[in-house]
Formats: sequence, structure tokens, C-alpha cells
Amino acid sequence: MKKTLGPVSLTALGIGAVIGSGIFTVIGTAIGGNPAKIADWKGSPIVDLIVGWLHHTSGAVAGRPGAGPALALSLVLVAIVCALTGLCYAELASMIPIAGSAYTYTYATLGELIAWVIGWDLILEYAFSNMSVSVGFAAHLVALLDWIGIPLSPMWLSPAYLPLGLQDLQGKDIYASGWHAGFNIPAFLIVLLLTVVLVRGIRESARTNNIMVLVKIAAILLFVFFGLSFIHPANYTPFSPNGWSGVLAGGSIIFFTYIGFDSVSTASEECRQPRRDVPIGILATLLVCTVLYIGVAVVLTGMVPWLSVAGDAAPVVNALKRVALTPGGHKLHWVQLAVLIGALVGMISSILVFQLGQARVWFAMSRDRLLPDVFSRVHPKFRTPAFATWVAGVLVAIPAGLFDVGTFAEMSNIGTLFAFVLVSIGVIVLRHREPKRHRGFRVPFGPVIPILSVLFCILLMAGLPAITWVRFFVWLIIGLVVYFFYSRKRSEFYTPKV
Repeated sequence: MKKTLGPVSLTALGIGAVIGSGIFTVIGTAIGGNPAKIADWKGSPIVDLIVGWLHHTSGAVAGRPGAGPALALSLVLVAIVCALTGLCYAELASMIPIAGSAYTYTYATLGELIAWVIGWDLILEYAFSNMSVSVGFAAHLVALLDWIGIPLSPMWLSPAYLPLGLQDLQGKDIYASGWHAGFNIPAFLIVLLLTVVLVRGIRESARTNNIMVLVKIAAILLFVFFGLSFIHPANYTPFSPNGWSGVLAGGSIIFFTYIGFDSVSTASEECRQPRRDVPIGILATLLVCTVLYIGVAVVLTGMVPWLSVAGDAAPVVNALKRVALTPGGHKLHWVQLAVLIGALVGMISSILVFQLGQARVWFAMSRDRLLPDVFSRVHPKFRTPAFATWVAGVLVAIPAGLFDVGTFAEMSNIGTLFAFVLVSIGVIVLRHREPKRHRGFRVPFGPVIPILSVLFCILLMAGLPAITWVRFFVWLIIGLVVYFFYSRKRSEFYTPKV
């Protein structure tokens, strides 16, 4: 590839990838948590259960704790973890002479079994992140229709399962917690609509992508600038209502909003000076995005009480709606529209990219004969992996109509963090196994940064609820069963026993 990218280009690429939809959607469940009526091990973060065990108590808490206004600290922690992992990612990507996902170059460096685990994990990560984003899209679409003056029945605009129930802006109950008769139709339809687009083929020009990025950044800056005038300092007390457990849980949930930073590391092959430019690009991306995200967190928690955004799939827009009802809030009416448009644009581009990525992972695994051949078939007219794209679309669309944003975010983040742990371990293993192999970029300070990356990723994973870990391990066990009883025997490297 041509060596054309410098630190400025890399930073612009990274900001465009990181400034996505998560900051408009997942920030609510990160701030407010996922509270429950009774203390139970299933909804309690692993770190609380471990601390409780050390003190000879159950350690169970009433649901996943929210970070509250201290989410600003969570965002700093996440940026540090991403910086460590991003450097590891860059080294592994630079060792392979082709561009590709973590699955592609893990297959070439660490072997088939680890590649299968990462590929199976990426399917989980892409699917659940898009489920949460599509739920957020639906919430923002409802807000846009409400702004226009077209209110619709909440039965077909909210998930069928609501762990916290559903309230209106005045706090009155619309639905009690639990299952109800309904389905999130907008979340379902947006995934299917974009699946049709992907099957037919789409090429995003750099100019179109840049416009989308500018719209998203403008929406964030508008919210921060106009929201500053409506901050109530009393909302910052208590600053960290759930202590470090809440800060850690908040970081664990907000983590997937940052994962676009890996676009910087995977572009190391096209850098003029990768040893210098890749670290600059990663750190500059994380610095700019962290400042923007902290700005949103500080303004949001200052405008409305932190508990009011728990379980809200459109916390930024709904905060503007609440404040618009107060004296002097009328000036936010048009700001609300601008933020809505920015958020919707961000979510559409995010769902599109991640659905494309998920189908391509299935395609690559099928091409390596680890999944059935039908997943790597290319449509004769559109030249896209149509079957893989449709399966990915249906498997994301249906759950998006059923469940809430918090559950999806938890599963997406544990998958992402686990993949990053394997990437960081991969750097250490390959340093020992193939020390003389060419590396376009090398992580500085020997094994220190990869080890710190592993430890910090595990720390963030410990902030997720125990039930999320259980579901994740069940998913991995299913994946290993599929591999050993099906995929391994189909692999081109399989040698049957005589």
C-alpha cells in the first residue's frame, strides 16, 4: 500500500471512527446504571462479588451501579485502556502484509483455534453493539417525531422487555418493569433497511464520511455549548454516588463507544513513519474524543439528576426536552433538533459499518472453511456476501425489538474487552515465538504495555454484571463445541487420524 498517511490524517481517521452513536445512547445507562429492586448476584458487578467474598459477605448489590457525575473519571480510565491496547493492536496489525480484522491477522499469527475464538467473539461484539445502537436510533426517531408533533403509541416504540419500566418526561409510569405487549418496530426496521442497502452494495466516499463526522461533532459541541447555561451545581452532589464500583461499571459500559480507535492501528501499513505516527494518531484521537465525551458527561449530569437517565436510550435529547419545559428553556428547541439530526446520522453510519463488518467476519470464517460455504457465497449481481449479510441482519433486528439498551451494551463490551485481551497476549507470545519477524510498528517498553493492557481490560471486565459473564462463557462454550465438532474437521489444515 502507498505510504501516504501522517499523524494528522491518522487522527482525523480515528476521531471519525470514535465519534459515533454510543455517546448519544449508552451514556445514559453508564451514568444511571441498571438498578434493581433487590440485591442479587446476577446483576452485581464481578468486582463487588470478589470484594464481598474477601470480606466474607455476599457482595451482591441491587443491579449494576451507575457512575453518576463521576462518569468523567470513567472516560479517562477508558481512554488509558484504549491507548495501551491500541499500541498492541498496531504491532499485531503491522506484522501482516494485508489489511483486515482481528480475526484475519490473528489467524496468520496465533493459529486457527485462537482466530476462531476471536472471530466468534467478534460476531458477538458486532451484533450486540448494533442491537444497542438500533435501540438508541429508535428512541431518537421517536423524539424526532415528537418534536415534529407526531406522537405514536409507545407499544410499538419501546422494547418488549423493560427492566426499569417506562416513564414519560413527568416521571409517570407508562409500563411497569418486565415484559409487556409490544415491539420496538423502528429498531427492527432500521437494521433490515440497512441490510438491504448492504446486500445491494454501498461505497461510502471519503467526502460523505467526512460530512457525517462533522455533523456528529457539531451536534456534540452544540449540546455542550448551549447546555452549559442550564447546569445546576446541586446535580453534581454526590459526585460519585456508588464509589469506585460505579466508576468502574460506568467505564465498562461506555467502553464500546471508543472501539473505533482501532482504525488508526490497522492503518499502520499506510503510514509514512509508523513508529512515530501510529502512537501520535492513537493518543491524539483518544485525547480529542475524551475531551468531547467528558464535556457531554459533565453537561448532561449538570442539567438533569443522574438517576433520571438510567435506562434511557436517548439521554442527551431527553435531557434537552426536560430542560426545554423549564423557564428560559425555549431556546433549546432548535438545539434539540440539531442534536437529534446529528445523533441519527451517527447511528445510521455506525449500524451500517458494523453490520458490514459482521458480515465480512462471517464471510472470512466461511472462506477459511470454519463456517458453512453458504456464508462466503457472493451474490451474482451485487457481488456482496448476501447470505451472510441477511443472516447478520435478521439476528440483530429481532432482538433489537425485544430488549433494552443496557443489556446489549453489557454483552457488547465484554466481547470487545475479551478480544483486546487476546490481542495483547498475542503481542507477548509473538515477541517470544518470532522475535526477528518484521514489525512495521513495535510497542515500546518491551512487555510492560501489553501486560498493563491485559490487566486493565480484565479490570474493566470485572465492572460488568455476573450474569453478563455467564452469558459470555455460554457463548464461548457454544463456539468451542461448534469448532471441535464441525469447523476443525472442515479446515484446510485438518489432518484426519489414521
